[in-house]
Amino acid sequence: MFQQKWLLAAVLTAITSVPVYAQTTADSVAPEADTDLSTAFDGLSAPARAALDAKNAGTPVVADDWMVAAANPLAVEAGAEVLRNGGTAADAMVAVQAVLGLVEPQSSGLGGGAFLVWYDAETSALTTLDGRETAPMAVTPTVFQDETGEPLQFFDAVVGGLSVGTPGTPRLMEDAHRRWGRANWGGLLDPAIDLAENGFAVSERLAASIAGDAERLGRFGPTADYFIPDGTPLAAGTTLVNPEYADVLRQMAAQGADAIYSGPIAEDIVRTVRTAQGNPGLLALDDLATYRVIERPAVCVEYRQADVCGMGPPSSGALTVGQILGMAEQFDLATLGPDNPESWRIIGDASRLAFADRGRYMADSDFVPMPTEGLVDPVYLESRAGQIKAADTALETVTPGEPEWDHAMLWADDQSLELPSTSHISIVDSYGNALSMTTTIENGFGSRLFVRGFLLNNELTDFSFRTHSDGIPIANRIEPGKRPRSSMAPTIVMQDDAPILVIGSPGGSRIIGYVAQAIIAHLDWGMDVQQAVSMPHLVNRFGTFDIEDGTSAADLAEPLTALGFEVNARGLNSGLHAISISDQLRGGADPRREGIALGQ
Repeated sequence: MFQQKWLLAAVLTAITSVPVYAQTTADSVAPEADTDLSTAFDGLSAPARAALDAKNAGTPVVADDWMVAAANPLAVEAGAEVLRNGGTAADAMVAVQAVLGLVEPQSSGLGGGAFLVWYDAETSALTTLDGRETAPMAVTPTVFQDETGEPLQFFDAVVGGLSVGTPGTPRLMEDAHRRWGRANWGGLLDPAIDLAENGFAVSERLAASIAGDAERLGRFGPTADYFIPDGTPLAAGTTLVNPEYADVLRQMAAQGADAIYSGPIAEDIVRTVRTAQGNPGLLALDDLATYRVIERPAVCVEYRQADVCGMGPPSSGALTVGQILGMAEQFDLATLGPDNPESWRIIGDASRLAFADRGRYMADSDFVPMPTEGLVDPVYLESRAGQIKAADTALETVTPGEPEWDHAMLWADDQSLELPSTSHISIVDSYGNALSMTTTIENGFGSRLFVRGFLLNNELTDFSFRTHSDGIPIANRIEPGKRPRSSMAPTIVMQDDAPILVIGSPGGSRIIGYVAQAIIAHLDWGMDVQQAVSMPHLVNRFGTFDIEDGTSAADLAEPLTALGFEVNARGLNSGLHAISISDQLRGGADPRREGIALGQ
């Protein structure tokens, strides 16, 4: 049965799969590689090696005091050392992110942005920080259209300066540390500085990602020199040094994030963007100087006597995850179980209905009015679930609903594309604080522009390339200073005013399905966190059910087809990292990636 086979299949897939890059369509281009851990991590500490063994065995890591889970063991060890020495989850995040930007540069870094959800044990308060990139003030509505008014081809927009938004990650690191940190700021960057100066071994994942994107990485001299020296993509096991990155971190240690947002580094960022050969961008020094992190209230939806809380607009993550769960709340998924195609009919059509609303209504609410409360209103979600209850098979058509709104506004459906990349960090510290942060430069390797040892994002291509559809404005159109809609869904699940689960994932717009499925697996189907993040994926956004190729999810292909779904077997490369909190901390790391959970 599916329930009995999924964990072994997922682990075997992670260990044996060979990356294949189908580059014929924008939605399948150069995903980050599915690989086993390599000799890049031969020097791991004994606890980290034990954590890796636990992941490969399909069992959670258990701890009493603190835990960190992230996408690379070197980054996890840096965060663990901070927590071991009495640092907070915010302190540990700074160390983890600094290392991730070095050893996993294709996914996140100083040139990108992030969303952070924070639970404060002292006050029992939950809040979020928006470190999303912003559009330069010089952009125009048609910046991603050609001279005839047609949208540019996706990668014609991505590669180069035009796609680069104002980075937010350095400010977010500093802001979180200022609010909740205890450790010395500069010392938190030391592990990344040491690795950058003395070298680290290129992992198989990074090497495969470079090889899969070599043509684009080779378009710009500094990028090619770093990733494709002498015309050959970096091989796994190669010792790589990055003295420029170490220098940037030293300046950040001394000056804080101001080192990135003004002065010589800022000037180099702007120069690189505005002189990018073939596709110059619009980023200016004033865009960097005026960037601010925004604290926003969390968006929460009740599910199975718990509150599932995450990042609201400009992210669509918490709203869409919340809508899926709010509709699923109307059904007894626990009794149905993960083997039953009826469970997946419910989850799949709930996701389709949620994505219809996402495409119509969700964008940066600082720029466009949004029915945020109406979208997650229990009465509205019950009415949307009524369409699923009334059917025995897949819904024939799915359209946006009409959530209650405090004023009238008509939007057209969005047409933006969001590809997989990104990284996720989950941390619980010894003080009881919890942090969930999803961090990105958008597409793998972002804009492919490399400056001062780090890559710049291509986040502006998360905006709709069209501004209107049939004369009706699109909410997620580009505007000066606006933050593009995201699917990142860093999540903290609360019960009795305390966190019980910290979770999130990379994966483009499939993030939403990955996170919702893992929460259902944990709360409805009783899976521990390692089981929940390892189980094969089934994701339905727009009608087609994507099922994870090479796993026991294939058992459900025929029943789902019989229910009226189009089914597509493909790689579904999540990067879920989760920590459950009860009598002990239990951590799970996605077997599809290199990461681990580590605790004490």
